[in-house]
Amino acid sequence: MSDFYSLLGVERGATEAEVKKAYRKQAMELHPDRNPSHDAEERFKELTEAYEVLRDPQKRASYDRYGKAGVGRGGGGFEYHHVDLTEALNIFMRDFGGLGGFESLFGGGAARAPGEARRGQDIRVTVRMTLADVATGVRRTIKLKTLDACEHCGGTGARKGTSAAACSTCGGNGEVRRAARSMFGQFVQVAPCPTCAGAGTVIRTPCEACRGEGRSRSERTVQADIPAGVSTNNYLTMRGQGAAGPRNGSKGDLLLLIEVDEDDRFERQGEHLATDLPLSFSQAALGGTFAVPTPWGTEDVVVASGTQTATVVRLKGKGLPRLGQSGRGDLHIRINVWTPERLTAQQEKIFRELAAHEGEPPTHDKGFWSRVREAIG
Repeated sequence: MSDFYSLLGVERGATEAEVKKAYRKQAMELHPDRNPSHDAEERFKELTEAYEVLRDPQKRASYDRYGKAGVGRGGGGFEYHHVDLTEALNIFMRDFGGLGGFESLFGGGAARAPGEARRGQDIRVTVRMTLADVATGVRRTIKLKTLDACEHCGGTGARKGTSAAACSTCGGNGEVRRAARSMFGQFVQVAPCPTCAGAGTVIRTPCEACRGEGRSRSERTVQADIPAGVSTNNYLTMRGQGAAGPRNGSKGDLLLLIEVDEDDRFERQGEHLATDLPLSFSQAALGGTFAVPTPWGTEDVVVASGTQTATVVRLKGKGLPRLGQSGRGDLHIRINVWTPERLTAQQEKIFRELAAHEGEPPTHDKGFWSRVREAIG
């Protein structure tokens, strides 16, 4: 299968807006309703598959690391699969159906079916986490101020004891059609009904509590289980936990955007961590066992005698869990030999005696992260 970036014609560092723009441009050209070529449908589906992965930061990160195999693992609550034509068309209409773009070229109306209740809005909430939370996963209680179905009318928008009536303008279809002529001949324009706004029904006697909207402001809490191994800018989608749609319309989704607080003790690269271990000259020369921090608590590490500064010691499996997979990353410990800034008279005497017996210092050949990359493989 072609590389997703090549399919969309974008660089690997492209922003989400650039990915979306590139997809829209090509999708407009390849849409089966507009392009009669025999391979347009297949190319449209492939293009949409690439877009669905690269528009999602979590899927994109996995694809960048593992390629197609990465997005096929099902990690992080998603599972890659080849989309059929119906899914591809729905994805296109989901993201571009309301922009006055493609559907307007063919006389289409709203993205939803005529008379279908409108879907509620998605809600975005930022969830802050510590590195310890990332290590174990965490359950969070999310308090939402949103719109839910009106309790007085049951979400219908009509006063109790009454009901909505079919719209007399569109006959309950939610659409109005108007014939017009142009230099190319006669054509039919289809648009949402101006009376009922495409709902197909009108409220003669509105609910006094929600004024016919069918929803009212409320507060509720949602329990969210955030898996171990997440990173900043990962997000979780909780289906049907967003705002209620007008007049019993379906609920939107709750999108939890993850932000992981920096931990001064560690540097993070995916599931791997790095930390510094400062040692005195005598400790590095003699070696010993020293305590180092990990996301799981303090761990003892053995440092061999004669260890040089910038040496990297690896503690296997003491990093962070791999998102959606088994196993953990590693903790890489960089040895830093520090030099005392002020010496007592006795210390100076000892160091002068030692200097007379020291050999030549070692040469530095590689940087810290070069050593880490070699250890990671």
